[in-house]
Amino acid sequence: MTGKLMAIAIVVTALVAGVAVYYLQVYAFYERLTPSGPADVQMTVAATGQAEPLAHTDFQAIDADSSPIRYRSCFHISGDPDALTERYLPYDGPVPLQAPGWFDCFDADAIGEALEDGRARAYLGQENIHYGIDRVVAITADGDGYAWHQINACGRVVFDGRPAPEGCPPAPEGY
Repeated sequence: MTGKLMAIAIVVTALVAGVAVYYLQVYAFYERLTPSGPADVQMTVAATGQAEPLAHTDFQAIDADSSPIRYRSCFHISGDPDALTERYLPYDGPVPLQAPGWFDCFDADAIGEALEDGRARAYLGQENIHYGIDRVVAITADGDGYAWHQINACGRVVFDGRPAPEGCPPAPEGY
């Protein structure tokens, strides 16, 4: 009888732990961001290297303090998406990161496919928004926009415990 009770206790504990881990990963740490205006979406101008606000509507975003790469946003632009290529820096190697299922405007697989087949273009939103993390902005031919944070080349090296390569800003204390 003691063995059965012990087995039941182990199974119940495992189920509770599994549900808790799922909840913490998918819901607990994320928060919806309140739109704050034009600066919610910024892109880096090729001529100056400075980020500037991009006119947009229908902005939705989530973020979490638990990780610098949990940011995701969706929005729409009304101008000609092709005109952006003349003004803003392209982003090499964009890889949209999955968002929680409940944030349904951001479908990383669909965004990735659109980038691969040319229906969307990726731009540098802001370089080093956190050390080693860039904000990437993708705009589709329909004017739908998406942004996420992605580890850049400097971050990949420094986060592996190696010194910052030449051309990278010095790593902050503790990296």
